[in-house]
Amino acid sequence: MPSPIPVTRLLPKDFYPSLSIGVCSSPLTKYANATTLNVPAQRLHGKVASKLWSSVIHWKELQAMQQIGSGGFGSVYKATYFGDTIAVKKVKKCSKNKLASRQSFWAELNAAHLRHKNVVHVIAATTCVPANSENENNIGTILMEYVGSRNLHHIIYGSADALGKDTCLRYSADIVQGLRFLHSHGIVHLDIKPANVLVSNGDICKIVDFGSSIQVDRACEAGSVTPCLQNVGGTYTHRAPELLKGESITPKADIFSFGITLWQLITREQPYPGDREHVLYAVVAYNLRPPLEDEPLLRPTQGVHALSCRTLVCRCWSGEAASRPTAEEVLVALEELRSRP
Repeated sequence: MPSPIPVTRLLPKDFYPSLSIGVCSSPLTKYANATTLNVPAQRLHGKVASKLWSSVIHWKELQAMQQIGSGGFGSVYKATYFGDTIAVKKVKKCSKNKLASRQSFWAELNAAHLRHKNVVHVIAATTCVPANSENENNIGTILMEYVGSRNLHHIIYGSADALGKDTCLRYSADIVQGLRFLHSHGIVHLDIKPANVLVSNGDICKIVDFGSSIQVDRACEAGSVTPCLQNVGGTYTHRAPELLKGESITPKADIFSFGITLWQLITREQPYPGDREHVLYAVVAYNLRPPLEDEPLLRPTQGVHALSCRTLVCRCWSGEAASRPTAEEVLVALEELRSRP
């Protein structure tokens, strides 16, 4: 069985200079009632923010756990922590693929040291739990800000009313602002899709679920790449062709996923019919993409250089990563489209 991904691959350099890595390949140091990471202190927003950023979980302060979601590697709960509402993600130890679940937990911490209005922030994380705890079957526990119960998937497919151009472009700009920030810090999300974009009560989109993410060189926007990991994560309907072919990872993989997500916002349709294997093959071999003909926002515009949602979507999901725009360029295009009547 291959070794776990090295912690230096998954965590920012600030995290690991003083780490003592044991046989579990975990950068966490075990204590009696909590676990701590040697990380730089940063402040949060809200009441919990009165404390410095810390990866120590004070279990007695974690109360009122209520499950609100589940996935292949774990479950998400709504809870209170020091009296504030937060989200708790528990990564299962009993997954069919133990290596993948362990990698998923550490990947979740790639953006833990960062703060941005369009990225869900991490409050604390630990691999250890109090003795005789119901958490003993988990690889790790992550505390995060609680954004709410809505995500873009619910909004796109759960309403009878179309979103409209302004809303589509505003939500898209939120996502791309988050991506621009992540890419500037060398983080590629690798699983951008509507279900992984939460929408706050203030109608602000926030990127969540970094279980497939990877840290690349900080100059990634300038073209540096990271070799593609075997069994790279993500959702097949949104996965860039170069990842399907086992080629190098760049931030442009997130731009491809965003292109599919933007198409979903506009059309409110599922990307592909057919079975998974057919779709994966056709995306690479035949440049398969979702249809563009029916929606007014996706119809061709007059003029060779005319910017439209259609041209932006097509550029984002180009089969060649080098032909896709950067997050900064996508944001400029979205702002231009938003400024038009």
